[in-house]
Amino acid sequence: MPFAPQPPPDDRDDATELTGRPGEKVMGFLDHLEELRWTLVKCAIVLVAFSVLSGVFLQQVREFLEWPWHRALAAAGEVLALRTDSPMEVYGVMVQICVTPALVVSIPFMLFFLGQFVSPALSATEKRVVVPTVGVAVLLFLLGAAFSYLLLVPASIQVAIEATKWMGYAMIWTVGSYYSLMTWLVVGMGVVFEFPLVVLALSFLGIVEVATFRKSRRLVIVICFIVAAIVTPTPDPITQSLVAAPLWVLFELSLIVAAIVEKRKAKAKLAEEAAEAKAHDWRDTYGG
Repeated sequence: MPFAPQPPPDDRDDATELTGRPGEKVMGFLDHLEELRWTLVKCAIVLVAFSVLSGVFLQQVREFLEWPWHRALAAAGEVLALRTDSPMEVYGVMVQICVTPALVVSIPFMLFFLGQFVSPALSATEKRVVVPTVGVAVLLFLLGAAFSYLLLVPASIQVAIEATKWMGYAMIWTVGSYYSLMTWLVVGMGVVFEFPLVVLALSFLGIVEVATFRKSRRLVIVICFIVAAIVTPTPDPITQSLVAAPLWVLFELSLIVAAIVEKRKAKAKLAEEAAEAKAHDWRDTYGG
């Protein structure tokens, strides 16, 4: 009597299960929490490391961060020194000097670590979309931070100086208020410049069509000015326009990219439908 073939031995232990993808493991809830914890730890390590590096070159970093201040003073024809209003304020400012540039530089690394965390759950097709998206997100954040550092911060300070002179008040700027303004504008504009990714995501997922965005262009411009009013510390129209204008330009550029993606998706869908129709006709003809 012939023996029935036996199934190959199962080399997996009870604690390890495989997914439908070869070489990948099913992770439990606690495993995901551990991975998330380690991701946050790596983000914290990078932030602390760059903060320490900024502390080593504290004077050079301070001069770099105060460049917009000196540029605004030169444009306004003023000579003014930053002051402290309490004996302990300088220590808080030193922390800001270390952390602010460290946070900006750490953002790309944090996005990379976040991508590592979510990548095991993505298919190959999804990874081809997510990886470039993370790269674009990093680029947009750095562009927003650079735009704020080079243009927005000096313009905000210059407008405030001119308004103070026009009102006839004595002007005293504390170092704490300057660095708070710097941090808010640089980091805030980096985040605001991610706006095109929101437009592309809504279009790519089919939630909002490009034609709908184009019809709502006036509403988008209003939203740009509302965001500018939230981000900018001064209510003057000049500073708000400096924020709203690039947002509107980025919106228009994102519409161009979204339209290209939408056309490609439509062509792919038509090709898929044509292939299905051809296969259906073949089955009807040959009875397959």
